Amino acid sequence: MSRAPKRVSDLMLPLRRGRARHDQAKQDNPALLAIWDVVARIPRGRVATYGEVARAAGLPGRARQAGYALKHMPHGMHLPWHRVVGAGGRIVFPPSSPSYREQARRLRAEGVDVTNGRVARAALLVLE
Repeated sequence: MSRAPKRVSDLMLPLRRGRARHDQAKQDNPALLAIWDVVARIPRGRVATYGEVARAAGLPGRARQAGYALKHMPHGMHLPWHRVVGAGGRIVFPPSSPSYREQARRLRAEGVDVTNGRVARAALLVLE
């Protein structure tokens, strides 16, 4: 079993030439880096809400920014995005979408109970 990375920079691959300038701008944004660092520390088999991720990144009240950071993470960054859910443990993607099915599949593969688009309350993590 591999250990969780300590910093988001451990997850970064060299940037491809065509996307380098756009991705570099994101990598230089301290708020996005803080969010990515928090997401990288969520342990396997546990989940955190977007609001909890934002709070732990020092951005209380900015749950939407946590969502933005995950949606716009640079190509080649391998974060456990599937471990972040909406308020109350709800998967935020539409139930018929490929993203919803992929998130539910990944969470179940880690032993998280997903029922009707919600994760078990026991899986929710309070981040520090």
